[in-house]
Amino acid sequence: MPIKTLWRGAFAALTLFTATISVHAADTDWPAKPITLVVPYPPGGPTDIVARSVAKGLGDELKQTVIIDNRSGAGGNIGAELVARSAPDGYTLLLATTAHAINMSLFKTLSYDTSKSFIPLSLLTQGPLVIVARPDLPAHNVRELIALAKSKPGKLTFASSGNGQSTHLAAELFNAMAGTRMVHVPYRGSAPAMTDVMGGQTDVMFNTMLSSMPYVRDGKLQAFAVTSAARSPAAPEIPTVAESGLPGYEATAWNGLMAPAGTPDAVVQKLSATLQKVLADKALQQQFAQQGFDAQWMSPGDYQQFVDNEIKKWADVVKTSGATVN
Repeated sequence: MPIKTLWRGAFAALTLFTATISVHAADTDWPAKPITLVVPYPPGGPTDIVARSVAKGLGDELKQTVIIDNRSGAGGNIGAELVARSAPDGYTLLLATTAHAINMSLFKTLSYDTSKSFIPLSLLTQGPLVIVARPDLPAHNVRELIALAKSKPGKLTFASSGNGQSTHLAAELFNAMAGTRMVHVPYRGSAPAMTDVMGGQTDVMFNTMLSSMPYVRDGKLQAFAVTSAARSPAAPEIPTVAESGLPGYEATAWNGLMAPAGTPDAVVQKLSATLQKVLADKALQQQFAQQGFDAQWMSPGDYQQFVDNEIKKWADVVKTSGATVN
């Protein structure tokens, strides 16, 4: 074999070896710079609150800064698209929500695939919504709401924080199961939607407990039921939808953490283990419980299965309801 060919082979092998060592070193040194956590919703909302709490825990454990980057718009798609296009190096993460499972069937065109464009790291929180109504609505529980809606088909309205949000599809699921035809009125966020329910411009809303319960306790809203399978420790006096006249109904809102597809396994495993520690913190668990959330860690594999199941579940709801955005 010619000497020149031998040298070329040796150089190629050395280059590959050096590159492998460099990648491995980069993985084990992670994080060597601040991490950006993209939150696809505005500051101050329930998802943003969860993100900031988890970011603090991650930063403390990793001894590195975690920067919150709020990129709201298009039902959570703008932030998701940004992360999907980011370098898969563990320095850009997505705060994913129920909407990212819903959007797979709600939007006719998406530039990302929730199941394939990301590596699920862990579920963070899961919690019920609460059905609230304007104070003077002539219904005071789920059975009366169903009866009223059936007596006035297409007349009662439900507000949501936006097309495709859990606050939208949870009500569509209710319509489908109860045989009612309440009309959707989307808003740009939870705050204006709640304001109009309290003011009587809309009739009901399926909203997070964190956003709703202060107004319920002040008498500005009625609370009919929570949407989880069991009552919430944050408000155990409020029954579930299932026990209030609609057996089998369940819809929860969740938050989780994802990284771009292709993120090195060493980084994924380090993030997973760190999140397990963060979510095991008793103070954080208590904080989330008071806000109506359960802190829940999942392995990447279990979270992937959870997300896939959610995509299928909400696809069925979208198909049944006929909901669409584009």
